[in-house]
Amino acid sequence: MKCYRKILKIPWTAGRTNQSILQELGMRERQLLKNVKQLKLKYFGHVVRHNNLEKLCLEGAVEGRRGRGRPRRRWTQDISDWLGFSVRLAGHRSTRFMLHASCFTF
Repeated sequence: MKCYRKILKIPWTAGRTNQSILQELGMRERQLLKNVKQLKLKYFGHVVRHNNLEKLCLEGAVEGRRGRGRPRRRWTQDISDWLGFSVRLAGHRSTRFMLHASCFTF
């Protein structure tokens, strides 16, 4: 929303809601977030199909000790939240078609 407010030159102190900003732009929902989700899911589908270094990094199969403090939110956690099933299931051939279909239905 910050980028939309900057385009319209509306300061954050104006007290306007996000919905009013979207109405002024003529949008019903946040297109930018929708596009980011779609591109992220497409890239994830591409990486899951291959056995390479990208897949190992994405799964987090790195040896060593975990750092102190609260664990950071992982890239794969976003994917599993959007899809509604585990990322490990997405590697199976039977669930890939669901992954491909979900890229275009937001």
